[in-house]
Amino acid sequence: MTNHVRKLIFGLALLVAFAGASWNSAVSLAQSSGTRPTPTPTPPVDPEDEEIRIDTEVVNILFTAQDKDRRLLLGLKQEDIRVLEDGKEQQVIAFTRQVDLPLSLAILIDTSISQERTLPEEKLAAISFLESFIRPAKDEVAVISFTGESTLEQGMTNNLQRLRRAIDRVKFVPPAGYIGGGVMAPTPPISGTGTNIAGSTAIWDSIWVTAEEVLGPAPEKTRRAIILLSDGYNTSGRKKLDEAVLAAQRSEAVIYSIGIGDNFYSGIDEGALKKISERTGGRAFFPRDERQLREAFKQIEEEMRSQYLVAYEPNNQALDGSYRKVEIQFANPELSRQKVRLTHREGYFAKDQKNKK
Repeated sequence: MTNHVRKLIFGLALLVAFAGASWNSAVSLAQSSGTRPTPTPTPPVDPEDEEIRIDTEVVNILFTAQDKDRRLLLGLKQEDIRVLEDGKEQQVIAFTRQVDLPLSLAILIDTSISQERTLPEEKLAAISFLESFIRPAKDEVAVISFTGESTLEQGMTNNLQRLRRAIDRVKFVPPAGYIGGGVMAPTPPISGTGTNIAGSTAIWDSIWVTAEEVLGPAPEKTRRAIILLSDGYNTSGRKKLDEAVLAAQRSEAVIYSIGIGDNFYSGIDEGALKKISERTGGRAFFPRDERQLREAFKQIEEEMRSQYLVAYEPNNQALDGSYRKVEIQFANPELSRQKVRLTHREGYFAKDQKNKK
């Protein structure tokens, strides 16, 4: 045995005296190989967990890609795209198709006068969607009805029976003085706001409270989405459309709007529904009958199962709570020439050092 090895063994013996018997295997290794022991390596991180990790250094953006005929593209590669934050290109560290990520979904159902005729079909289509789409072992859903106020019919649950009952409970409640067919009888003014609330629609309030209080507390490793069934006419409430968008972006929720008015296609604010959806990375649908309504739910299901996840470490690492604008562009010019459209949320809020745990 060489002097070098003897010295090494002697040094390791001293370490054993201080560190305890857990180093015995390390001493044996040193005797046989002449090298210093190394700590036991940490088990490798599961790739799926690594892809969806969200912390202060990583930003995750879900997006979909569609050709000019609205067909989903499922074969994109990382080199096909680039990501910009506040106009500056970022280094992408992960790119994958996400088909199995858990889902936290809120279904918002307008029960104002404009939905009186179509509400039964909306409820049936929503129940059918849940039965075909929701995986009780992974997903959870909440049901909210709204007019001038929002009512939580069912909090987040994976129990399909409870969700069916909650949707079945949603009913059109005519406001005071309502005759029928969308006609209100003149009524004398009364003190308070109860009558005004009952006969109005506060869409942006409903989205805001859903994003903040229902989807906000959802687990981090989950997709968050809102399905909004409404005519898009906001006639009351405290919040504006921009405030609803920012609340959805804070909770990282995508909004899919299904524009339905009296007799389906009568009196719909398409512009408002498109804006609230596209600014959060979703899409608006405008069905003309029950068949198209069910098709809209089917397309939402397909889009949510055909998303890509791109992750990057932002160049701006300041934890200042500021809003950062995000843009995904094509690096592949051929995809641009084919007029492929990318849909994703417009930005995110950086974490705030004051709220960092």
